[in-house]
Amino acid sequence: MMTRLEERYKKEVLPALVKRFGYTNSMAAPKLRKITLNIGLGEASQNVKLLDTAAVELGLIAGQKPVITRAKKSIANFKIRKGMPIGCCVTLRGGKMYEFLDRFCSIVLPRVRDFKGLPPSSFDGRGNYTVGLKDQLVFPEIDYTRVDKIKGMNVTFTTSAHSDEEARELLKMMGVPFRTKSEER
Repeated sequence: MMTRLEERYKKEVLPALVKRFGYTNSMAAPKLRKITLNIGLGEASQNVKLLDTAAVELGLIAGQKPVITRAKKSIANFKIRKGMPIGCCVTLRGGKMYEFLDRFCSIVLPRVRDFKGLPPSSFDGRGNYTVGLKDQLVFPEIDYTRVDKIKGMNVTFTTSAHSDEEARELLKMMGVPFRTKSEER
């Protein structure tokens, strides 16, 4: 079964991208490959229970079990040893990815305080976009009476676009609300 956003991509966004950028083949048009949600908790090196609650909350938000990420190398100043658990992440693909993007744009972003659009400058140069959220309470799946500590998270949209302009156009057509130049700070 196709999600609402996936259907919109195939019927509206794909033909518009082919026309806008002049692709000879519709397979050359950029598409969303995956969405990665990541919570980094440096304090988890002292208190492992923080990581357990973060993993449960991320599981509720994403709809699948997160992976515990571990430190790649030791950092003495932060009292972190190689292999210590320091965060958790989830990678969404396919139907769950489109479903999450739909919920993110239509439900979560309007709940962010003083939201005026996402900054259009957060592309990495290869067509991927990352946005940071200050707290997890903007997701309706989280029961705010059970939250012990507010945790931020990164949401990364990985596309098959070759340039930031193509990726920006793709995400804009998919419904991601970007700030316009007049709203820039």
